[in-house]
Amino acid sequence: MAGDLTDLELSCGLPPGPDFADLVVLAEELGYSRAWIFDSAPLWEDPFVHLALAAVRTTRIGLGSAVFVPDQRSPMAMASGIATIARISRGRFRACFGTGFTAQLAVGQRPMTLRALGDYVAALRLLLSGETAVVDGAPTRMLHADGLAAPRPIDVPLWLSVMGPKGAVLAAEVADGIIGPVHPELPSAELFSGTVLDPGEDSGSDRVREAIGPRRVTDWHATYAMGGAAAVDAMPGGRVWREAIEALAPAGERHLLTFEGHFTHLTDRDRLLLDHMDTHTMVGDEKRIAAELSQLAEMGFREAIYTPTGPDIARELRTFRAAHERR
Repeated sequence: MAGDLTDLELSCGLPPGPDFADLVVLAEELGYSRAWIFDSAPLWEDPFVHLALAAVRTTRIGLGSAVFVPDQRSPMAMASGIATIARISRGRFRACFGTGFTAQLAVGQRPMTLRALGDYVAALRLLLSGETAVVDGAPTRMLHADGLAAPRPIDVPLWLSVMGPKGAVLAAEVADGIIGPVHPELPSAELFSGTVLDPGEDSGSDRVREAIGPRRVTDWHATYAMGGAAAVDAMPGGRVWREAIEALAPAGERHLLTFEGHFTHLTDRDRLLLDHMDTHTMVGDEKRIAAELSQLAEMGFREAIYTPTGPDIARELRTFRAAHERR
């Protein structure tokens, strides 16, 4: 399902923290289509607070969650939070949900099943429409009186972040869109990292390593958490990285170290992996980045969600937007 090269939206994904609203204001000024906020209670501050702060400081840019973790909030708490952001943002909000892969593993728990994710989103859709949903065996409905929340139905697109054939089937059943592989029926978005090189800069420069490292080393985090020592040892540099963790904590507490800095910062242990990470994909001059973004459109993606990391997020947002405009 090829897309129109001119239709690819460029959005950004950012963690909920002290700089979130400022960066969303900048993203709006630069012309980004949407700012998606991350969600993981062990790693970042509350996303609803930061979405509200960003919503009142902006007027055009869309807002989204990439992605909400259902196990961290009951369907009713989630419905109330979504209703709040939808009202404050005047309809600019899109909510996306996942199984809570990192958020759950970071506290020593397993991600939820796809079926449980589907049931959760189906119940949430009923609540936002003003209907009655059965949650934990009991009928539940939004009871907010007039003036205390937007009137139901509350029209917010509900997306899923899922992979594989089963995820695609589930998305078609309960979702309005997908973050993941291109879906045959639903609008699809791709989450990615990268950086635009300065003139004459090499892709292996210290600046590039610092800029993309926090996002690129997460493959080792997830592999160790899900597959154990044998799986991560099979990755380049994995054994040395794993041994550095295992020297610091007993087996039952190693998940607490595995995900330190996940997605946003480099620990000293993670720096051991910088020589082994991919420094080519979405790393290049403006022309190359523009070409790679065009490839996403050709594949059928409607939206490209850029997740800048490193010490100068504002610089990354500016240069990637400029590359997108070259398409």
